[in-house]
Amino acid sequence: MTTPPGGPENYPDHSPSHGPGQGPDYLDHTSTPVPATDDKRKRLLALGGVVGAGVIIGGGAWAATSFFATGEQPAEALPASTIAYASVDLDPSGGQKIEAVRTLKKFPAFDEEIDLETDEDLRERMFEEITSSGECEGLDYAKDVKPWLGSRAAVAAIDAGEEQPSPVVVVQVTDSGAAEKGMDTLLETCGEGDSETGAWTVEGDWLVAAETDEIVDKVVKDAAESSLADDEGFSRWTSEAGDEGIMSFYVSEAAADYYYELLTTGMAGGPMAMSGIGADTVAGVAPGPDGVVTEEELWAAEQERWAAAEEGREGLPEELQQMLDDFEGGAATVRFDDGALEIEYAMSDYQPELSKLFANEEGVDLVSTLPADTVAAFGLGLEEDWVQGIIDYVEKFMPEGEEMSVDDMLAEAEAETGLTLPEDIETLFGDGVAVAVGPGIDPDAIADGGPGEVPAGIRIAGDPGEIQEVLDKLKATAGDPEIEPFLEVTEGDGFAVLALKEAYRSDLADKGSLGDSAAYQEVMDDTEAQSVLFVDFDADDGWLVRVSEEDPEISENLEPLSAVGVSAWVDDEVLHSLVKLTTD
Repeated sequence: MTTPPGGPENYPDHSPSHGPGQGPDYLDHTSTPVPATDDKRKRLLALGGVVGAGVIIGGGAWAATSFFATGEQPAEALPASTIAYASVDLDPSGGQKIEAVRTLKKFPAFDEEIDLETDEDLRERMFEEITSSGECEGLDYAKDVKPWLGSRAAVAAIDAGEEQPSPVVVVQVTDSGAAEKGMDTLLETCGEGDSETGAWTVEGDWLVAAETDEIVDKVVKDAAESSLADDEGFSRWTSEAGDEGIMSFYVSEAAADYYYELLTTGMAGGPMAMSGIGADTVAGVAPGPDGVVTEEELWAAEQERWAAAEEGREGLPEELQQMLDDFEGGAATVRFDDGALEIEYAMSDYQPELSKLFANEEGVDLVSTLPADTVAAFGLGLEEDWVQGIIDYVEKFMPEGEEMSVDDMLAEAEAETGLTLPEDIETLFGDGVAVAVGPGIDPDAIADGGPGEVPAGIRIAGDPGEIQEVLDKLKATAGDPEIEPFLEVTEGDGFAVLALKEAYRSDLADKGSLGDSAAYQEVMDDTEAQSVLFVDFDADDGWLVRVSEEDPEISENLEPLSAVGVSAWVDDEVLHSLVKLTTD
C-alpha cells in the first residue's frame, strides 16, 4: 500500500529557518497542537505571503484589464517537471491595456466599483484592495513593494519527488536586493511578526516560493537544468492554444497520474493536508473540544486517505485507465482581441472513440443558413452509427455485475417508446442538427400560451419522410393530441424542420444568411468547426436587456453585451475550443 511520506512528526514539519544569504529564507513553523483555523497561515498562504498569493488572486480580478507582454515569462523560472501552471501579467503594453480598460468601462458596475483608469498601475491598485482590510497595516506600496515587484507571476504544481505535487509561486522581480528586503517587510507586516509555513528565495529575476526550503532549492536547480519554457510539451500545448493573452494555463501529460486519487478521494485531502493548512477540513478531520487538530490525528487521516486512493486505483475500469494513459496534456489562454474577450483551449483527444462520433460539419452548416435575425442557435454534426458508438462507449464503463445490462435498458426503452433502438434515434437526428431560437420572445405570451408561443425549432440533416415515420411512433405511444402538432415535420431546403411556434416553422424551412451576419462572423472561429453555440444579445430588439428591464441595475450592465460564440473542433488528434464574447 502506498503511504504518505514521513510520519506524524511531518504534520507539520519542524525545519530550521534560514535568512537571505543562507539559502532560501524558511519561515518558522508552529508546534503541535495545530490550531483548527489560522488567519496568519491563510494570509501568507505558505507561498511567498501576500506577494505570491496576491499577484495571482489579483490576477483573477484584474485579468480582464491586461495582456501578456513580450519578454521573460514565469515558465522560465519553473522546471520541466511542472505538472500544472497558471500565469498572469499585470502590466501589459499600453495600447492593449487601454483597449481592455475601455471595453470594461462600458459596464457600469465595473466602472463604479473599480474606477480604473487606463494609465493606472494595476499592481498598486491590487495591493490597495488587499491591504484595505487592515491586515497589512503600515505597508507602503511605493517604498516596500514597487521598487522590486515585476509584472508577471505564476502558480504551479511541481513534481518535487513527493507523493503529491508541490505548490510553488513564482513572481517577477526587478531588483533582487530590494526584493529580499521587501519580502522581509511584507512577511513581518502582514504576518504580524509570526510568519509561518513557507520558504522563498530570489534567483535572478524571479522570486520562488514553496512550502519548504528543499522544494525551493529543487525548483531553482531543476529550472536551471531544464526549464518549463523549454519543455516540448509546454511549447506544443501553449502554441495549440493560440495567441498569448492576459492569462495562460497549462496541464502536463503527468497530470493524469494524479487524477486517479481525485477520482476516488476528491479534493478535500489534497496537498494542503500534508502542510497542516486548513486542518479542520482536511480528510474530514474535525477539531476537538479545545478547537485543535493534533499531528497524530492528521497523520491517521492521511493514512486512511492514501489507502482509499490505492484501492480506488486498482478498481478503476480498464478503459478509464487507458483514457488517462492517453492524455498528453493541454493549455488554455484568456485574451482580448479587437475589443472581444476570448478564451481558447487545446488538449489531447483522450476520448477519440467518442469525439469521432461528432466530427462532421453538418450541424454547423445548418446553423450558418438560419435566418439572419436568429437569437440563439446550437449546431452539432453526427457521424454514421453515432448512437451505437455511444452505447458501445458507455458499455465499456458499466461496472461488472450490474443487474441490468445495456441491452436490457434498450429493450425497456423500446417497450416504452415504441421505437427500434438505436436505428430510429439515428434516423431521427440524421447527420446533424441545429436548434434555434428566433425573434418574438415574449415572456408573458409564453407564460399564458405555453410552448406554442416559443419561437424555437430544430433543423435536421436527414430524410423528412423517414423522420416523420419515427415521430409517428412517438405520437402513437404518447397518445396526447396536444403534442402532436409539435411532432409534424416540414420539409425544408435540404433538411427537415420541427418547430414549437407555427409562425416560426416557415422561417426555419427557408435558407437564411446568419453565417454572413456581422455578429456571427465576429464571434465564430474561421476554422472548420464541428459544433457551434451562438447567442446574439442585440437581436430581437435587444432581447436580453428587454427581458431584464424590470431590474434596471441588471439591465444596464447587460446592455453592453453584443454576442457570444463557442466553436469546437478536432484537428490532428487535438481538441480545440474557442469562446468569444463581443461588446457594442
